[in-house]
Amino acid sequence: MLIYKILTQAQWDELVELGETDGAPIDVADGFIHFSTPEQAQETADLHFTGQTGLKVAAFDTTALGDALHWDVSRGGAKFPHLYAKLRHADVVWCKDLPLVDGHHQFPTNPT
Repeated sequence: MLIYKILTQAQWDELVELGETDGAPIDVADGFIHFSTPEQAQETADLHFTGQTGLKVAAFDTTALGDALHWDVSRGGAKFPHLYAKLRHADVVWCKDLPLVDGHHQFPTNPT
């Protein structure tokens, strides 16, 4: 299963350059990397990235993330994937631009 991480361009550039990161400020504060399932991603973008341009969406395979990936109850009682480890560039399956169109981020429909 693929899960998504929304990143700013600067966060993506850091991940590419360094090969790993502790994540965005909210990830560092919470002690884990926040992800969303494809079904949760639009709401995550709408709640936490309203109006932001220059974003990326990166996909990660849950199997490859191993035992460091936990499914924790979060928003609305839904289980969200959280990585209790560094985010590694080597684990990225794909990364695409996340354009803002008419006030909403447009997730890729055929990302492969």
